[in-house]
This record gives sequence, C-alpha cells and structure tokens, in this order.
Amino acid sequence: MSLAASTAIISVEHVSKSVVDSTGELEILRDIDFTLAPQETVAIVGASGSGKSTLLSIMAGLDTPTSGTVRLAGQDVFALSEDGRAALRAQQIGFVFQSFQLLGNLTALENVMLPLELAGHAHARQLATEMLTRVGLSARLGHYPRVMSGGEQQRVALARAFVVRPAVLLADEPTGSLDFATGDKVMALMFELNRELGTTLVLVTHDQAIAARCHRRITVEAGCLRR
Repeated sequence: MSLAASTAIISVEHVSKSVVDSTGELEILRDIDFTLAPQETVAIVGASGSGKSTLLSIMAGLDTPTSGTVRLAGQDVFALSEDGRAALRAQQIGFVFQSFQLLGNLTALENVMLPLELAGHAHARQLATEMLTRVGLSARLGHYPRVMSGGEQQRVALARAFVVRPAVLLADEPTGSLDFATGDKVMALMFELNRELGTTLVLVTHDQAIAARCHRRITVEAGCLRR
C-alpha cells in the first residue's frame, strides 16, 4: 500500500461493478481508483446513470463490487461480514439522502436519538437535543416528519448523521427534493457542521455550484473516472 493510501480515510481501489440482466452483462463501474484525505470535501458529479450513486453505495459497503475493494481508515470493508460492515458503518459513517429517510413513527428527537441508542450511548437524549438545537430545531423536538417542511426534515437528517460524529459523511443529492433557497440553507449548514466536526464529506450532486464549494470534484462518465 502506498503512503497516500495508508494515510487516507477512504481508499477506493480498482472498483468495478457489473450486473447481468435479460440483455446480458451491464458494466456500471469500471476500475474506479482514488483516495480521500481526512476532513476533505469531495463532490462526485456526472450525468444521470453514470454510476455515481452506485459508487457511493459501494463506498458505504451497502453494495458490493464485482472486483476491487474499499478501505475505510485502513480497514478492508469487504473483508468483513455483513454484520461487520454494518458495525463499521454505525461507528464511522453518516448518511444524508435526497428523500430524507426519516422514520415517520418517530419524532425528530427520536429519529436523532436512534443511532446513538443503537451505539449504546448513555446520554442519547441530551446529545440528540443538543444537535437538533444546533441545526435550529429546538422548537420541533416532539414533532413528527409528516408535520415538518422538507427543509426541516433534511435538517433532522443532518442532525441524525452528524450526532454520532462520523469520520465520513456520505450525501446522495441532499438538496434534490428541496427548492433552491431551502437547499442553499441546508448545504450551508452541512458545510458548517462538516468544518466544526472535522468530517470527511463525500456528496453526489448534479449541482455545479454545490460541487464548486468542495475541495475537489470527481467526475464519473459512463462508469469511469474522467481524468
């Protein structure tokens, strides 16, 4: 392993992904190879269908590559069992999705408490309350997602992602369901939290203005990195 790879928080190592359907084999990703440094902010950009979201899922260990691997803080993600990958995600990775992915039967506070409780934190309620206050939702702790705006729901999702202080935050089109003004406020908050907590941020986006706010961008074209 190179020095750069050994000091990386994430190493994506010659990852390829293919699936077989009724028309034959479809190559989604081909020989993707890059490293990310601790606290780096990176935008993954490309046209719809280029393989961006599949790459993000593989980086999280949610999808498996056909070949190659991903290392998180030096750990080979795909050398672990499914349970091992889930434990690693719980300890090291936060997620923010376009569709928020909040649990509708839980309040904002309960949604943010959930990853803390799963990790066995003794002060889950206090930590969740503090994080929701940080994102401007101290008056919405007891509200359910159905009575919250899209921007409020995404702020709950940000609080849930950051409350465990992950080494890496993965975001898939985090403003895709929001209007421009709301999306801009959410992204400003995401970058603020990222700086405060020293997280490595990786986000998939079509928005070139958002990509320009990152330290660098990685462009995926037809399953390959554009060099």
